[in-house]
Amino acid sequence: QVQLVESGGGLVQPGGSLRLSCAATGRAFAVGWFRQAPGKERALVASITLSVSSTSYTDSVKGRFTISSDSAKTTVYLQMNSLKPEDTAVYYCAARSKLFPSSYDYWGQGTQVTVSS
Repeated sequence: QVQLVESGGGLVQPGGSLRLSCAATGRAFAVGWFRQAPGKERALVASITLSVSSTSYTDSVKGRFTISSDSAKTTVYLQMNSLKPEDTAVYYCAARSKLFPSSYDYWGQGTQVTVSS
């Protein structure tokens, strides 16, 4: 079983930065950061395959967000720069423990990110 705890959310002005952390226990094959804004579906914004540090981003955050892990691959970060009001959401980290299935089955509790003047 994989357990995840997110931290680092908060209130930031447009153009500002935040770094979210996801501390993981148990073996994770890949970790993704999702976000859910009110009235919207939860959507994947970034992911990392830990064994090869391969990353992927949704178009709306490319060039602004960076997903990474520490050397022990026990913590995954989401560095968010040039934040926009549209980035406001609850952010969740999620993990899958195997290559297949590809669904994310382990979830953190979420952390609120609010981008506002």
